[in-house]
Amino acid sequence: MKKQLKENVCEIAKKSYINKLVAGTSGNVSYYDREKNRMFITPSNVDYELMKPEDIVILDLDGNIIESESNFKPSSEWRMHAEIYKNKEDINSIIHTHSPKATSFAVVHKDIPIILVEMIPFIGGDIKRAKFSLPGTAELGITAAKALEDRNVCLLENHGVVAVGNSLEQAYIRAVYAEDAAIIYFNALQVGEPVLLSEETNKILYEKYKK
Repeated sequence: MKKQLKENVCEIAKKSYINKLVAGTSGNVSYYDREKNRMFITPSNVDYELMKPEDIVILDLDGNIIESESNFKPSSEWRMHAEIYKNKEDINSIIHTHSPKATSFAVVHKDIPIILVEMIPFIGGDIKRAKFSLPGTAELGITAAKALEDRNVCLLENHGVVAVGNSLEQAYIRAVYAEDAAIIYFNALQVGEPVLLSEETNKILYEKYKK
């Protein structure tokens, strides 16, 4: 199982790079095995194109390294991931991206409203912002967890995007939908005034897709 989880984390990390959700060595991916208190996370400052499953670092939520086959340090954002896992016990996976359009809204401190039907089942509604906190800090994870209380995706002010899920693939697809919504909202703003879904429609959709 350990080997498979490392492969899965590495695969999603590479996938996020190929699909331009991250650039360079930015962003990070993790999976948390709650039963054994083991967090599998991408290493710090490693080229996605060269990343291998054995480069994935295993640590607990206090930052104690359990295994690092390649002797790499865990992502500098491991504290953010740890705090989100502590505060959201219903998730096991996190992907942090710097996807361009969604991050542009994080930079101007603007939430992304419900403009698409798909935002409700995949994101949980609009995309809220987590107040700015310094990168690499536990505070960043605490503010992100707050913005994620009833959502699967949030923006990090002046930083990027966080998507969560029960599985790595679920967290990844939610990050993809967040960027898609951001692109469409951005384009719509160039054309005119975006028309949001009505409260009545939202209520019906929430009822349809609620867990």
